[in-house]
Amino acid sequence: MKTSGNTILITGGGSGIGRELAHQWHDRGNTVIVAGRTLSSLEETASGRDNIHAIALDVADGQDIGRFVSNVLARFPSLNVLVNNAGIMRFEDVGGKRDLADAEATIAINLLGPIRLTDALIEHLKTQADAAIVNVSSGLAFVPMPKTATYSATKAALHSYTVSLRAKLKGVVEVIEVAPPAVQTELTPGQSTREGYMPLDAFITETMDGFSVEDTPAEVLTENVLFLRNAEAEGRFDEALEMTQRF
Repeated sequence: MKTSGNTILITGGGSGIGRELAHQWHDRGNTVIVAGRTLSSLEETASGRDNIHAIALDVADGQDIGRFVSNVLARFPSLNVLVNNAGIMRFEDVGGKRDLADAEATIAINLLGPIRLTDALIEHLKTQADAAIVNVSSGLAFVPMPKTATYSATKAALHSYTVSLRAKLKGVVEVIEVAPPAVQTELTPGQSTREGYMPLDAFITETMDGFSVEDTPAEVLTENVLFLRNAEAEGRFDEALEMTQRF
């Protein structure tokens, strides 16, 4: 993926990984559009950086995606990179009957959101030079955390979708997956200070290093996530699953 001169759309750009990626790409000479449900948070991301632009978007709403895409392409016809980063994580007990509202919202945001937004932009991206789609999954795509079963399932599905998308768009649009480990963000309450989680700045630094190599790998991974990413291939799946149950 080209590191400068892009016009990059990042969902979930109002906090955490999305905000820091927006800052890093902006500072490397890219125009960045940050999208999310809370405009005030997006504007905080954009503050002090003239080439970060904040636009509200609810990725769980298919109609809002249509409105948003019409607006963003009219304002930024050079858009050539889509980063599907928006996501939520909810704790749940799948061992008994429960209210499924959180599970349904997780699927709508984490899985249907990227699929719908990619679909809405794909024909445009195919016409752009140096086009790329970056899907942010999780180490839990490869070994689930049982107390976040639906989140883990959506990330596993997003990984699979990304593999298929890469195969279909080979030679036309670059398709990259970022699979974070447990990172100190506010994805869940208190997570930004949770001991044992990777500091956000360290994650961003290592991730940007992965994007900076001459040939960006299909999966941009930090050292911290390899225990989960490679667990099945290395015969450590049961051990890794035991570990995720202690998080």
